[in-house]
Amino acid sequence: MKETCCETEACFRRLLQTIQKLRSKDGCLWDRKQKKEDIAKYIREETYELIDAIEDGSPAAIKEEMGDLLFQILFLAHISEEAGDFSLPDIMNDVNEKMIRRHPHVFGNTKVENIEEIKNNWEDIKRNTEKRNENRRGLFDNIPRSIPTLERAQKVTAAASRVGFDWTRTEEVLAKIEEELNEFKSSLAANDTKCIREEIGDLLFSLVNISRFVNVNAEESLRASLAKFIYRFSYIQEKLAEQGKEPAGASLQEMDDLWNESKLKE
Repeated sequence: MKETCCETEACFRRLLQTIQKLRSKDGCLWDRKQKKEDIAKYIREETYELIDAIEDGSPAAIKEEMGDLLFQILFLAHISEEAGDFSLPDIMNDVNEKMIRRHPHVFGNTKVENIEEIKNNWEDIKRNTEKRNENRRGLFDNIPRSIPTLERAQKVTAAASRVGFDWTRTEEVLAKIEEELNEFKSSLAANDTKCIREEIGDLLFSLVNISRFVNVNAEESLRASLAKFIYRFSYIQEKLAEQGKEPAGASLQEMDDLWNESKLKE
């Protein structure tokens, strides 16, 4: 264990030195020009790439994407330290203290019976001990703005539901979907671009609500459907290529037949 810790510390130190060199006056011109806002974009991209790697189940890909994400986080820490905002030890000490504080059943004398009690303690500590929400007046202030919109919509409606602003039955949500669909059809018939955009948004929002009502994660559901579409269309491309064709040069009927063939192979 001691040897492993020493190796980890040495690797960590080398990575920090690499970042320091990149940001130095003798380093990389491009890296020196990076700002926090730039790193935020890279962190978002690397996070999604890591999620893809985890879903694919490839240890090599997971390792690579974890490395890319770690680099961006440490790079951001270095930029913040240069600006005099805080240091990497500040970050590590703060999160370590927070994790110890939020696990009183591990580091303290709190007794818990199940995971639900652990989650309740976690929220209670955030709210009452850390006063995390004392400066937040809005119900949705603690929901990140940068998460995927479907996921954010589901979190927003769930938060509203917790204070009683919700339908009581699934049938009511289905009726709302029908209502929004009819309104979309009307805007389509009127060729009203502004209304079409608005009604599509309302319809999507209603579909998120029905997802929540039947305990389905809307973001994951759409991701799965998208993956299915990509698989099926890739099958079409592969089969057409065997015939020396491209999708653009095939008939819709040909592609539709191959689409149905791919469904059977699933």
